Amino acid sequence: MDIFEKLEILSESAKYDASCSSSGSNRSKNGSVGTTFKGGICHSWSSDGRCISLLKVLFTNYCEYDCAYCINRKSNDVRRTAFTPKELADLTINFYKRNYIEGLFLSSGVLKSPDYTMELIIKSIEILRYEYKFNGYIHAKVIPGTSPELVEKIGLLVDRLSVNIEMPSAKSLEKVAPQKSKNKILTPMRAIQQHNQQSKYNLALYKHAPKFSPAGQSTQMIVGASNESDLHILRLTQGLYDNYSLKRVYFSAYVPVNNDKLLPAIDTKPPLLREHRLYQADWLLRFYNFRADEILDEKNTMFNQFLDPKCNWALNNMHLFPCEVNTAPYEMLLRVPGIGVTSAKRIISARKIAFLDFDALQKIGVVLKRAQFFITCKGKSAPYVKIDRENAERYLIGQSTGFNLDYQSEQLSLFENRITREDVYKCVSGQM
Repeated sequence: MDIFEKLEILSESAKYDASCSSSGSNRSKNGSVGTTFKGGICHSWSSDGRCISLLKVLFTNYCEYDCAYCINRKSNDVRRTAFTPKELADLTINFYKRNYIEGLFLSSGVLKSPDYTMELIIKSIEILRYEYKFNGYIHAKVIPGTSPELVEKIGLLVDRLSVNIEMPSAKSLEKVAPQKSKNKILTPMRAIQQHNQQSKYNLALYKHAPKFSPAGQSTQMIVGASNESDLHILRLTQGLYDNYSLKRVYFSAYVPVNNDKLLPAIDTKPPLLREHRLYQADWLLRFYNFRADEILDEKNTMFNQFLDPKCNWALNNMHLFPCEVNTAPYEMLLRVPGIGVTSAKRIISARKIAFLDFDALQKIGVVLKRAQFFITCKGKSAPYVKIDRENAERYLIGQSTGFNLDYQSEQLSLFENRITREDVYKCVSGQM
């Protein structure tokens, strides 16, 4: 199989992994090639307006595991191939030099064993870092069951690591992925956390101490392939942030790629709205100081499909409102629908100079269409607005239909947009 066919197969196989972030690292150049950017996702826009492209591939789609949800499961009849470490390193550095990509996202199936596969991945990255002096962004997947020694070794080479938790409970994981286990997933997660903490301690003592996965770690779980509630998933997410210091938890709406009786059959479309609500709730956990049991509870274990989690919380806690913007603490301002982190900080700064009215709030960036039902300015509510649950709920539900249920993000294809077979051969041979 030629290099173009390998790239086509292994990039297609990698498209189901959503945890492809390019943010959080800040490597110095030091005479090396490659740059990193703050913010951005593979084939998306960075915080400074640039489009970030990562070479998103598997090292191999051969796999010893037979996970029911995976297109590359052992029992599937699909075309199989694998890069050599040199091939992958050559593709990455040459694609970077030709401005096709700005970094690498590398995952893999399990070839022979987790440790054998990780050794091949480490060899590829060592060629990039040491032989080609590539100092750009690299995000690598750690295969569950990898030994602690290899976790430490790869963490010193890459910017971000991730171990996919895949299913929201040990019971579901055992059912659909019998070769994996809760312990095999959480053990490398704990090792990454401990090495990262030790690295930060060493850097505080020694300026040039080696950095271990400076952009931290992330994970991904599939939503809709098992019967766990949104509350269960949200509690798990909170626990991962609290106990394993994760930077991000990614959610992937279940897409049936195999006909397997262990998984539910979806006749319509993947649960994209549910995925969207989980991301909104995840944002509340990370930036708005919410806890999982505040957003949902045992009586309401699933998200309201008509309202985002913050609006739903506010309507269920109307006894805390209205909130006077000129005196309310920062923590309370964050909980007002329509007021985000930036606008809350602006309110705190602006009200030191003068009392704020509704016109001033609009200029600051507050979304008054939502906030007007939960705030007062100088003790007065917005003109023609009645602050009560029934009125607010009716209006907010009417405004919540902007989410397009038909929307499904798709990864940009290297082959459809920029790279041809001839380009790949030229990159490998160095002729371009």
